[in-house]
Amino acid sequence: MFDTPSVLLTTLVEEFHLEVVYAATDYEKVRLTVEDVARPGLQLAGFYDHFEPMRLQVMGNVEISYLQKLTEAERAIAFDHLFSYKFPALLIARNLQPEKQCLEMAKKHNITILRSKEATSTVVSAIIAYLKSALAPSITRHGVLMEVYGEGLLLLGESGIGKSEAAVELLKRGHRLIADDAVEIRKVSGNSLVGAAPALIRNYVELRGIGIVNVAKLFGMGAVKAENEINLVVNIVPWDQKKEYDRLGLEDQTMEILGVQIPVNTIPITPGRNLAVILEVAAMNNRQRKMGYNSALEFTQQMDAHFTK
Repeated sequence: MFDTPSVLLTTLVEEFHLEVVYAATDYEKVRLTVEDVARPGLQLAGFYDHFEPMRLQVMGNVEISYLQKLTEAERAIAFDHLFSYKFPALLIARNLQPEKQCLEMAKKHNITILRSKEATSTVVSAIIAYLKSALAPSITRHGVLMEVYGEGLLLLGESGIGKSEAAVELLKRGHRLIADDAVEIRKVSGNSLVGAAPALIRNYVELRGIGIVNVAKLFGMGAVKAENEINLVVNIVPWDQKKEYDRLGLEDQTMEILGVQIPVNTIPITPGRNLAVILEVAAMNNRQRKMGYNSALEFTQQMDAHFTK
């Protein structure tokens, strides 16, 4: 069990179709815990200040060309020093052949060597993007995540209140399902959250009285999506006559998830309310607010101007 997010090196190899030139004895157990990778150019020249051994090390044409200018003894010393830091693995790009001294020192220090056919910049940027997503802080919330007019709506509310039924109605109206019942939420940047469904229940919706429905097969593949940014939280609550609700929408409510503030709409429901239509309006209104237009504020300004006259 790991306290921090991690990615198995074997998973990275499968994802990017990497060639295993030399597998260390602990190859299947090695995990990556940082999202950045490094190119050890300065380290090969002997400069190890601020070197981060937790990162995957990547060599390209520049590093290999520099090594070829060294003598065999100098190359052996350079690789011996580099591999002594016990980093997760060395990846050689452009399908370049590793030096003989590289293989010798990898075996000596038990470090895995990988190889990719891709250009160095291409494989580096792709791996960083993959690790940034895979290692992002995450939590799981009970709810439904839908894409409505391009907006990611996270529907929250007590069990049985009608979240899944609203999701099916939205599906019939052409919108897309990301997750039902359990939503895995990842913080992919300082102010951005992305939600997805656990692999076991992906594309499925539970409807009380009917059972489990496969949305992809019933509505088509266009009705589902693997993941989506969360733009708005909709808190669905039973109508309470004793409680006062914001009727103008002037109050900006937010919810903090993984340190990110997400706008919130609280929608009280009673039998007969068309929740799907309300959710569509909530999505369009949220998009307008992001673009700088606030209809509630405009309305109050018009009212103030009227009474001032």
